[in-house]
Amino acid sequence: MPDLAFVLVVIFVALVFDFINGFHDSANSIATIVATGVLKPRNAVLLAAFWNFAGAFIFSVAVATTIGKNVIDPSSVTISIILAALLGAIMWNLITWYFGIPSSSSHALIGGLIGAGMAGAGIGAVHFSGLKTILVFIVVAPVLGFIGALLLTIIMMWTLRRVSPARMDWSFKKLQLVSSSAYSLSHGTNDAQKTMGVITLVLLTSGMISEFHVPVWVILSSYTAIALGTFFGGWRIVRTMGLRITKLRPFHGCMAETAGSAVLLSTAHFGIPVSTTHVISGSIMGVGTVRRSSGVRWQIARKIVVAWLLTIPVSALAGALAYAGLSLVV
Repeated sequence: MPDLAFVLVVIFVALVFDFINGFHDSANSIATIVATGVLKPRNAVLLAAFWNFAGAFIFSVAVATTIGKNVIDPSSVTISIILAALLGAIMWNLITWYFGIPSSSSHALIGGLIGAGMAGAGIGAVHFSGLKTILVFIVVAPVLGFIGALLLTIIMMWTLRRVSPARMDWSFKKLQLVSSSAYSLSHGTNDAQKTMGVITLVLLTSGMISEFHVPVWVILSSYTAIALGTFFGGWRIVRTMGLRITKLRPFHGCMAETAGSAVLLSTAHFGIPVSTTHVISGSIMGVGTVRRSSGVRWQIARKIVVAWLLTIPVSALAGALAYAGLSLVV
């Protein structure tokens, strides 16, 4: 059995990753509601952090199970592999946060697990069959967000075509409080589960539990960490998500958040770990496209897509390098 102190260190690092995930992704939760002027940034992060934590009371662990069992073989995992995977994911998250790039914390963790798993236990440790759905949804999730937001926007514009712009703004400023809360709830429900899955894998690998079952304290600590990260999140990615992709009004923000939360809650129900960043980016692009194709700054969108494509391979490399470094000192 691994040293208890080492196990506690890895659990702490997992919660640090969860905090950074919330910090990195707080922009996803608040970008639209800040960009539309409905809430000031500080009030927006308070609202987002509250609903992030509220996701704990849905008590779904389907995504956690996928991360803990279907990415790499639990029987091949060591505590060092898990620590290396977390360090690789954290490195990529901090790099993309610094440059204001909306990348996926979820896929950074998956990439880290793949790279560290292959470095520490060989290619056979990776569940490529389990990865198929995850890799497919790298493309499918943002497309669903894009199409959902586009269709919802068109339907609502036709339904409300006789409503004055001033009345629309007044109404959707109120409704966006609801849609932003729903998106933050879905964000917490989706993303905190990834850390839950990793911590449970640590407990299983260390022999502290005999089967994959997420303890209540793991659920509450993971949601607390991501909520705190959301509260302290930065403005860099807010500018990209809310201001640089397309110009948003309360109506557009509400449509993007509604479509995004529907996609995230659906995928969380089926245990598919998707990127909340990808989904809300696709939804914002869908809303912008309804106005006209030039309503989206496609040069910015292309940079975001490049980051999406790089996340898993680069974080896998970072995870492998982290394992190589750890093997020299652990």
